[in-house]
Amino acid sequence: MAVYVNDTSDAASHPALAPGLYIVATPIGNLNDITLRAVDVLKRCDAVACEDTRVTGKLMRHLGLSKPLWRYDDHTDARNRARLIESMGTRAVALVSDAGTPLISDPGYQLVNAAREAGIYIQTIPGPCAAIAAITLAGLPSDRFLFAGFLPVKEKARADMLAELGGIDATLLFYESAGRLTKALAAIGVALPGRRVGVARELTKIHEECRVDTPAALIAHYEAKPPKGEIVLLVEPPEEQEASEEDVDRMLREALATDKPSQAAAKVAKATGADRKALYSRALELRG
Repeated sequence: MAVYVNDTSDAASHPALAPGLYIVATPIGNLNDITLRAVDVLKRCDAVACEDTRVTGKLMRHLGLSKPLWRYDDHTDARNRARLIESMGTRAVALVSDAGTPLISDPGYQLVNAAREAGIYIQTIPGPCAAIAAITLAGLPSDRFLFAGFLPVKEKARADMLAELGGIDATLLFYESAGRLTKALAAIGVALPGRRVGVARELTKIHEECRVDTPAALIAHYEAKPPKGEIVLLVEPPEEQEASEEDVDRMLREALATDKPSQAAAKVAKATGADRKALYSRALELRG
């Protein structure tokens, strides 16, 4: 596998970074996905804060870099977080997660929040993100989507979350583990019947896969072929439903309380897609 940089180059041509916090996205699978800017920051920073020094150490060796690796996650106590923030006053510290973009269901929120409160310089270096990769791959509506992190492990909490989010007019994205996949699919089938679901796994790796089907069909497939790796679940938005006559009349009456019939008809037409002329006639009837 190719190595991108060699840390023996002339330091004068690579000046040190300004002190502060640098949020660096790293590959989610294929190491070739690291950006040139991310490599540059990791090359010039003074230290790297990371979830697991072993995982980040492999990436750094792949890049031919050697930097102090400081273990950090959101379970780090406040005292150690404060020390890390203090160090950013004089050092450039890169924040990475084991894979992908920090803070996106990965550690970093508390550190970034504390750094901002302390007036620390913060810069983001964008790059790979499993949720974004999945929405581009699945072919489900991508004009509006909601990322909701990991589904709860407990059955009731999972059902409650699906019920809460199910009415949102957007594709839903969740992270899930391979061991809980079929249970999550079954819960989606019950809470959000009739919707297509996408399962994206092993993203950017050799065995990348994205299947879009009914929950029942996906359960049958993955019971026969148990999956491995990290998974992104996608659930298509609810189908648009035509407003009933009762709903249209209610909306017109509400609009007529403050608007002229023509204005009320225009508002309801925009909200429901119904014919504006017909709505205007009905508004006059209700007004009369």
